[in-house]
Order: sequence, then C-alpha cells, then structure tokens
Amino acid sequence: MHDLPRQLSLDELDELFEGHSRLTEELARREDPLGQARAVLQELPEEAGIEALNTHPRIGESGGSERSADEQGSDDDPALLAALRRLNKTYEEKFGFRFVVFVDRRPRAEILSVLRERLQHSREEELGTGLDELVAIALDRWQSR
Repeated sequence: MHDLPRQLSLDELDELFEGHSRLTEELARREDPLGQARAVLQELPEEAGIEALNTHPRIGESGGSERSADEQGSDDDPALLAALRRLNKTYEEKFGFRFVVFVDRRPRAEILSVLRERLQHSREEELGTGLDELVAIALDRWQSR
C-alpha cells in the first residue's frame, strides 16, 4: 500500500482518473492531489465534475484502459451485457452523465443491481455519489500500484 503522494504529474492523474479533464489539470497543480480531490470537486463547476465522470468507460463496454478492463472483470454473458447497455443508456438519459461505480472486482451481475438501485436517486444525489466513486477508484488505483 502506498502513502498518498505529495505531487503527481498530469499524466499520472489522467491514468488514475481514466482520462484527461479539468479535474486532473487542477489536481496536478496541487500538493496532496488525491487527498484534496473531493475538496477540489466541490470548488469546480458542475460541468467539470461531469466531464471527469464521462472520461470513464461504461460498465460492461470495452474501450477503457487495460486497468479498467481488469477491474471490471470478464463476465461476458450476452444477456448481462445487454442489460448493462440498456441501463447505462437509461442512466445517462436520466442524469446527463455516465454511471461510475467503484467495482472493486465485484462481478458485473452485482454491479447491475447497484445500477438499478442508483437509478432511483435524485440527480444531485447521484452526481455526488458518482464523484465520490470516481475518487475512490483513483485512490484504490494509487494504493494498489
């Protein structure tokens, strides 16, 4: 387990957060970027948080980093993948941003139930949850290096 770094480059932060965004740009300028990530998200405009969420690959789809693919696992059941695609679409239409969850190596079937539950939240509640999950993913990635 690694201690939180005092400084990280923009490239390192882009890798931890699964893409380049205003969030990673701001964190690269800060000491203790991972420790300050939640506070920085509170300072940034909502659009910057949504931009950061939208850098993540959709659950059940390819196109993310190798690390993301490993974290999501390899359950390729066609019915499960179709359900994830359908619910991802419903989620994005309802909230206006991508569903992000700290998978923590849970099977996709379990994530499907999390997605169904989170569809019941308000937009404000879900934006906060998604951003918190985004930071949890980055912290876990740093600590499991």
